[in-house]
Amino acid sequence: MNQDIRFCTAPDRVKLAYAVSGEGPPLVMAATWLSHLEHQWRSASWQPWLQAFSRQHNLLRYDARGCGLSDRNANDLSFEAWVRDLECVIEAASFRRFDLIAKCWGGPIAIAYAARHPNRVNRLILYGTNALGRLRWTDRPHEAERARVLLDLMRLGWGEENHAFMQVWASYFQPSSTLDDLRSWSDQQCAATSAETAIRLMRNGWNVDVSAAAREIKCPALILHAEHDVVVPIDQARLLASLIPNSRFVSLDSENHMPLADEPAWPRLVDEVRRFLAEPSHGAAVHNELPLADLTPRERAVLEAVAGGLDNAEIATSLGLSKKTVRNHMTRIFDKIGVAHRYQAIVLARDAGLGVNNRVGGTH
Repeated sequence: MNQDIRFCTAPDRVKLAYAVSGEGPPLVMAATWLSHLEHQWRSASWQPWLQAFSRQHNLLRYDARGCGLSDRNANDLSFEAWVRDLECVIEAASFRRFDLIAKCWGGPIAIAYAARHPNRVNRLILYGTNALGRLRWTDRPHEAERARVLLDLMRLGWGEENHAFMQVWASYFQPSSTLDDLRSWSDQQCAATSAETAIRLMRNGWNVDVSAAAREIKCPALILHAEHDVVVPIDQARLLASLIPNSRFVSLDSENHMPLADEPAWPRLVDEVRRFLAEPSHGAAVHNELPLADLTPRERAVLEAVAGGLDNAEIATSLGLSKKTVRNHMTRIFDKIGVAHRYQAIVLARDAGLGVNNRVGGTH
């Protein structure tokens, strides 16, 4: 198998690297905390995931901003930026309807996306993740202190194979890991990003709360979790399952947050996911009808141009309007169709069939 690495640009001009591999129905994987598309492709820890899900699917992955082949100097590392990045790479890859899979740090991103775009996601698979970041676990009073210690160790021992941090990392994330696994994680840390960026990403991830979004998910969802995971305790997975309507929960007999290919839990995980993805997806996608009847003819023309990829200046020229008038139309359009950002309007308008005949070059 090969992966095809490409690049696109987020709304705030951050360059994002994404990769497509395999053949079959489209499957999108939300970004994880540490990622490097090229390193993951040869990583002993990641190869089982990529082989399992590229074998029967057209798999889309990407490097989070600040990591891997994406821009390392991105200023905005907020959760909203992470969700926008997922929207951006999906649009750039021209994936219209797909299944969505996420693990750990990527879970809340996938949950937010699925809630916001019910007409795009057929099925949602979540492994080892949660709706609440660890600093929001109010039933664990010492969690903030544990988090501080882990961040201090991370700052001092990032990417150093023999440092105490790597020993803590291994016993924490993969208690059953071998020395080769430890070296692989150390290499990936060095390749993925700096300690400073990793700490910023982790802090933001620890503060997320997508419990409201989880309640809004319309597609079938499969939640899998290692029974003895100490990174994300299984009670957080059960909470997540209680939030997502009609979700299916599977407990795996493992202590590893990142499962190992040679433990019994791994083939069980793959089998559960494959059977879930093979099920009919009737009712999975809810068509999001745009209230086009609420738009004036001029607003409809502006939205058609937006869907075609024109910027405000180009729209003004094509419709014989001033740029200020276009901006005023855009404000009213956003209010009527219920979006906050231009990229959201583009996605919804294109899903409704607008902009097909006058679409300009893509987002690459």
